[in-house]
Amino acid sequence: MKTAYTPSPTASLQHIKPEYWEKANRILLRKALSEFAHELLIHPEQNINKTSYSLVTPAENVVYHFSAKLQAMNHWSIPVESISKKDLEGKNIPLNLFDFIVEFKDQLGINEILLPTYLEEINSTLYATAYKLANSKFTSEDLVSADYQAIEHAMTEGHPCFLANSGKNGFNTLDFENYSPEADAPIQLIWLGGHKSRATFSAIESISYEKLIGQELDVETFRNFQEQILEKGMNVEDYFMFPVHPWQWFNKLSLIFADDIANGYLIPLGYGKDIYSAQQSIRTFFNLSKPKNFYAKTALSVINMGFMRGLSPYYMESTPSITKWVADAVENDSYLQSKGFSLLGEVATLGYRNLLFEPLGRAIPHNKMLATLWRESPISKLKDSEKCMTMAALLHVDANGEPLVKKLIEASGQNPINWITSYLNAYLAPLLHCFYAHEMVFMPHGENLILVLENHSVKYVFMKDITEEVMVFNPKAPLCEKSNRIHIEMPEKLKPLCIQNDVFQHFFRFLSSILDEHHVLSEDLFWEAVSDCIATYQNEHPEYQELYERYDLFTETFDSCCLNRLQLKNNKQMLDLASPTDSLQFVGQLKNPVQKIETLV
Repeated sequence: MKTAYTPSPTASLQHIKPEYWEKANRILLRKALSEFAHELLIHPEQNINKTSYSLVTPAENVVYHFSAKLQAMNHWSIPVESISKKDLEGKNIPLNLFDFIVEFKDQLGINEILLPTYLEEINSTLYATAYKLANSKFTSEDLVSADYQAIEHAMTEGHPCFLANSGKNGFNTLDFENYSPEADAPIQLIWLGGHKSRATFSAIESISYEKLIGQELDVETFRNFQEQILEKGMNVEDYFMFPVHPWQWFNKLSLIFADDIANGYLIPLGYGKDIYSAQQSIRTFFNLSKPKNFYAKTALSVINMGFMRGLSPYYMESTPSITKWVADAVENDSYLQSKGFSLLGEVATLGYRNLLFEPLGRAIPHNKMLATLWRESPISKLKDSEKCMTMAALLHVDANGEPLVKKLIEASGQNPINWITSYLNAYLAPLLHCFYAHEMVFMPHGENLILVLENHSVKYVFMKDITEEVMVFNPKAPLCEKSNRIHIEMPEKLKPLCIQNDVFQHFFRFLSSILDEHHVLSEDLFWEAVSDCIATYQNEHPEYQELYERYDLFTETFDSCCLNRLQLKNNKQMLDLASPTDSLQFVGQLKNPVQKIETLV
């Protein structure tokens, strides 16, 4: 008699315990209160003592109470332990994030049809948060001397703005243990052979397909894969080999591409030998076996934070040419080179077209299921005295309430203002130059930047996730036809918001709050350092004076781009990447914490 497949019903549920679930709900409810109040979706009322607030549910039968300090840009700093929920008789009610979303669903403005999917992602985010709480291994003190990947997998916050930021809708609990960044499980990628009539390889000039395969596959594995193709009666020269996510293969590709498999256009070859680690971005893998080798980024048909994480084979064709254009702009700019600003190039791609689904439209999810991208590793670029970490680490606070940025500053031996000034010179100053000198902006949030440190102080940065998120405003930029999709026609008034929102509101707002809350550096001194960095850059480059006036970063206020409103409007696809500015949600204005200062002439 055959043995039934019987995984334990409690497998992957070790963290679903009352203490972790209650704490996860409390942590994320704090985030919901803070970010929804910040985006003017809810309106807590200040109590007489002016340090505590109350929020009555629309049904007027429950009241949330909490303490808060309002900081720059309407940031609500809420002590997690201060939150309580009471009925009208003053009786405590357990905190539950799911209940909170349902209670305020009308104020949040989420479509009734989309609400269950959003709540599913909320539940998944709670699940992931409880997992992180139960499996916390390192204090912030430990992380100061930890390596790149230890820090990568110790991150607990996710995107600082989005409430539903760890959904992974499509993974089951066993998948979570095997493939999620939180679990940090070693992964081997499955390799396929794709017929050249459907598969397209693209790369920068210095990388050929043969060179790439020679780096990514050992001789024995390569020969074994060749034999797999020959055993099918096919010609090896007619195929490209490329890796895919194991989840994608078993859950999507082997079904959706069954016709191609049956007819020999797509051939499963087996697992590669290298061991990989899933990064925060879920579908990108770091090579643990050969850290200097490329990352592999694969299509993954899972909804995470408002996007199906596919990869378009059509976009993949232009990726290396975009990398080349942006890299040339950066590498031939003396100012950017003086700052050490560099890119992790997306140097090669393999896209496989689904000819059965292609007539239905290239933008549908079924036509973004099978592609691979190879990106440079920061390890290949470091000097012996340097180490690297995700910029998201600057917002990390450990289970004991200690922020990593505080421990880094202490370990560096510098005073906080000098440390922050070095960081701003490495991160903000190059972004300003790209904006004013090249009319080029990135998506510079924490997970998209790699900090390079020496003696625990930021020395320079690597920008990554270039080709899907870089935007060029200059209509005269000499982009080739393949690269032209990165040219965006953006209204003039929105351009400075690429700094004021993407940097000031969506990252510095949280960093300044952490520094202030933990008595490392006051908000005023932090924003003065930001102002000084901008003024110093502008003084050094008077040739862009007309642009400083046209795109003034020192305006008294600026329009607030609300990311949760964006997700609540359409949590299945927040943005149309072909026209990203059309979907943005602007509500209210924020007082600009960067004040105009007198500059030296």
